[in-house]
Amino acid sequence: MSTVTERYPIATEDEQTKAVDAAVAALQAGELVVVPTDTVYGVAADAFDKGAVAGLLAAKGRGRSMPPPVLISNVATLDALATRIPDWARTLVEELWPGGLTVVFHQQPSLQWDLGEARQTVAVRIPDSDILRRIIDRVGPLATSSANRTTMPAATNADQADEMLGKMVKAIIDGGESPVGEASTIISATGDEPKVLREGAISIDRINELLAKHDVAIRRPGDPDPAVTDTDMPDTDADTEA
Repeated sequence: MSTVTERYPIATEDEQTKAVDAAVAALQAGELVVVPTDTVYGVAADAFDKGAVAGLLAAKGRGRSMPPPVLISNVATLDALATRIPDWARTLVEELWPGGLTVVFHQQPSLQWDLGEARQTVAVRIPDSDILRRIIDRVGPLATSSANRTTMPAATNADQADEMLGKMVKAIIDGGESPVGEASTIISATGDEPKVLREGAISIDRINELLAKHDVAIRRPGDPDPAVTDTDMPDTDADTEA
């Protein structure tokens, strides 16, 4: 992994072209690149390069038990990566992508990659970032995690990403301050109903608005289960926290 890091501003079209070309070359060579997304800065690797993905996990100080999400550039790619996609999940991605929603799906069994101990699932998102989608169009799906060392806050600008990961990446694309500054919301679409894994940039209320047409909803901890009757509920006076 390279310790010579180049930094690329993207204020002009010429700068953007240079930055995209540099990022594509680095990623195709198995290097890591820091990229600005619509939520926070990310550190990216070619999702189909096993060594690069391992390098990404090592750069963050993360083990294989925490596989990175995958960023794609268009909805059509989703069916090549995921299977058994519920109708309600298709509604969410059609309405909320590009944007700050990550969805965990069952992955296609034929995929030849190694993201870690993903248990045959894959977390997918389309970022609302034109320059990042331009990179993905040329490289393919990117394994991407927030640009920070594990336990540290996610970087929201290039300086923060450089401080934490600068010696571990080949290039840093400097897109200024992150427009959202909050990590994506993550939901699971691997069960019969959606489950929230992390609340973030997209509110659960907005997601539930879209889910209503499918008669499903995300329930927060403490929300009543509509399948449970009053007589099934525990006696709150007698049944206190264990």
